[in-house]
Amino acid sequence: MPSARQPPATVEIVEVGPRDGLQNEAALVATADKVALIERMLAAGVRRIEVASFVNPRRVPQMADAEAVAAALPERPDATYIGLVLNMRGAERALATRIDELGAVCVATDGFAMRNQGQTSAESLNVASQIVAAAHAAGRSSQITIGAAFGCPFEGEVDEDHVVAMAEKAARAGPREVALADTIGVAVPDAVARLVDRVVRAIAPVPVRVHFHNTRNTGIANVWAAVNAGAGIVDASLGGLGGCPFAPGAAGNVATEDVVYMLERSGVGTGLGLDRLIGTADWFTGVIGKPLPGMVGKAGAFPRPATP
Repeated sequence: MPSARQPPATVEIVEVGPRDGLQNEAALVATADKVALIERMLAAGVRRIEVASFVNPRRVPQMADAEAVAAALPERPDATYIGLVLNMRGAERALATRIDELGAVCVATDGFAMRNQGQTSAESLNVASQIVAAAHAAGRSSQITIGAAFGCPFEGEVDEDHVVAMAEKAARAGPREVALADTIGVAVPDAVARLVDRVVRAIAPVPVRVHFHNTRNTGIANVWAAVNAGAGIVDASLGGLGGCPFAPGAAGNVATEDVVYMLERSGVGTGLGLDRLIGTADWFTGVIGKPLPGMVGKAGAFPRPATP
């Protein structure tokens, strides 16, 4: 059983909307709108943002302008801009830009790894470790995410021992953190608390980050379970945008404003301004031309300011 822990005083939010939030959208979002989204999230207090993925544009057309987005990023020494890369070619592309951090991905199952990256699970972890080394050699930071850590769309249940072993090997590569990703939104709080606790213990002092999709409406509960089990960093996407093109049924990420509302109301600081997040979600609804799934953006903050 996971040991009892006090809720953390603070949690770091990594905004993934400009990349993971948009990659599954069929309608292409203009580069200028992506950069404006990044600027607005910076204004809301976000300091780590996943801005693009350096992948084959034929497979993910929404990310074809990765270099253009990187070139237009605001000069912010207090911000960390993250580029997702799946192989060394993507790492080389990202390192040729002003991206601060490479986000490497390995996958917990062969079935999903082959469809996502054309590699086995073991091969994807080896490549992720090579990406970390390349980032360090270039003076950049790096991270490793273990995809499908809680369940696979092709193989079903994923063995916890296997995920823990992958996390241990990933941590030995020297990333700033290791993330556990519920790529298809099948996790439930009990499983999250158990696996996060195990990984936190196995790879300390390397921090654990979590990435949840809200496919089955358990995402926000899973965030709470994860931070209480020792995860100190949470991925979230403005308005709940998101999905994985290579994982059938993978709906949006947990919404940034929903996560911030829950954590702040629970006494866990995030450093983000909820009103600004809600305003940005309203603005981006117009950009993308459809309602966003996030709930707090619809309902509003609480308590509401008193009217004179």
